[in-house]
Amino acid sequence: MADTERPQIYLVTPPEFDLDLFPARLAGVLDAAEVACLRLSLASRDEDRVARAADALREVAHSRDVALVIERHVQLVERLGLDGVHLTDGARLVRKVRKDLGQDAIIGAFCGTTRHEGINAAEAGADYVAFGPVGVTALGDGTVAGAELFQWWSEMIEVPVVAEGALTVERVAELTPLTDFFAFGDEEIWRHDDPAAALRALVKAMG
Repeated sequence: MADTERPQIYLVTPPEFDLDLFPARLAGVLDAAEVACLRLSLASRDEDRVARAADALREVAHSRDVALVIERHVQLVERLGLDGVHLTDGARLVRKVRKDLGQDAIIGAFCGTTRHEGINAAEAGADYVAFGPVGVTALGDGTVAGAELFQWWSEMIEVPVVAEGALTVERVAELTPLTDFFAFGDEEIWRHDDPAAALRALVKAMG
């Protein structure tokens, strides 16, 4: 990625939200900044609950030309008219999901901090590879996807890369020349009283 190009914004929903309130909150954030993609990332395994959330968010996202992908629930993509799926277990299912969903679907793969897993996902047909966390977080095992991983990827691999997890203003500024997307979620914006303002501060850090 050329240093002059600013990374695109990729929003991730909170793991739990009120379906009566969140769509309006989301609309406010989407109207505050240019967003490329939205990921529905509910912790719930209840397919009906996930489907209702997807229906509500699809309307908000698609009316603003924002792609909507869903985390894990591959079987809901076509049924609900979503744009694709975000896989959380690296390269393992990419090839099969690509075959099932076809060439037009967006398929992303979270590959933790592992360069090798990222390469496998890219070769299997992923549209993007996500690495993270990029900062210290209570979740995970303490390993961090450092700037050197993104530097290497941006120089060697053409498949777009996403930085996510524990993103701060400082990390955003550091990784801006090295990543194609920043994934901002619960920790970065939704926990704030004014998520749109939190997002604007992160975008400002991109320079």
